[in-house]
Amino acid sequence: MMFLLIQRAEIRRRRTVTILMIFAGVLTFMWANGQNLTGALVAAFITALIFNFLFWLLIGRYNPVGSSEDIRVIRMDDP
Repeated sequence: MMFLLIQRAEIRRRRTVTILMIFAGVLTFMWANGQNLTGALVAAFITALIFNFLFWLLIGRYNPVGSSEDIRVIRMDDP
C-alpha cells in the first residue's frame, strides 16, 4: 500500500509522500525486527514490489496521475 501511495501521488506532493512512507517503512522494519518477523517482512516487500510494478505496467502508464488544478466541479455556477 505504501508503494502504491507513492506511485499515485500528485507530482508536487510526491517528495512529501515518499518521506512519510520511508518513515513508516522504517517503523515497520523496527517492529518486525523486534517481533522476529524480518523474513516475512522481506517476502511482503518483494511481493509488494512485484504487484506495484504490475499495476504500473498495466494501469499506471496509461492513466497518469493528474494535477489537483485539473479538477473540475460539474454544475458549478461560478463564471
